Amino acid sequence: MKKLVLLLGIAMLAPLGARAQAVQVFGGYSYLRLDTQPGKTNLNGWELSGTLNGSWLGFTADFSGDYGSPFGTSTSLTTFLFGPQFSLPLPRVSPFVHALAGGARLSAGGASKTVFAGAVGGGIDAKIAPFFSYRVIQVDYLATRFSGSTQNNLRISTGLVFRF
Repeated sequence: MKKLVLLLGIAMLAPLGARAQAVQVFGGYSYLRLDTQPGKTNLNGWELSGTLNGSWLGFTADFSGDYGSPFGTSTSLTTFLFGPQFSLPLPRVSPFVHALAGGARLSAGGASKTVFAGAVGGGIDAKIAPFFSYRVIQVDYLATRFSGSTQNNLRISTGLVFRF
């Protein structure tokens, strides 16, 4: 699995070498609507991502941690996702979409398990200064597969974006 992710990353970065490159770092608040049995629960936390951008295509590494105590049990979901991001850099805003794959680690009640995870979503960055933006919103459908069934989770994030 690690070799596949590494090869995928190299393949995604190769086309970026011919274009002007920029690094974008996002950090902010994350709200997660976690699909659990018997229902859904809310978790809050953080999200951090880095994107190596060409003119409109980039490669993103995304990490998040969301925490809570639903039903009196301390619960956390940590994700590590990677994949392409397509953006439309306009003068004042920059909408983007991405498709990410990787893993998710769920810890609850002293037990933990790591499984495959994938996310599809996008958002809007509003430029504040030449190298600084505010991520107005990022919405992701986050699929995980714990206990042999698929969980359909919703993640919403907001925060600051720095460009180098």
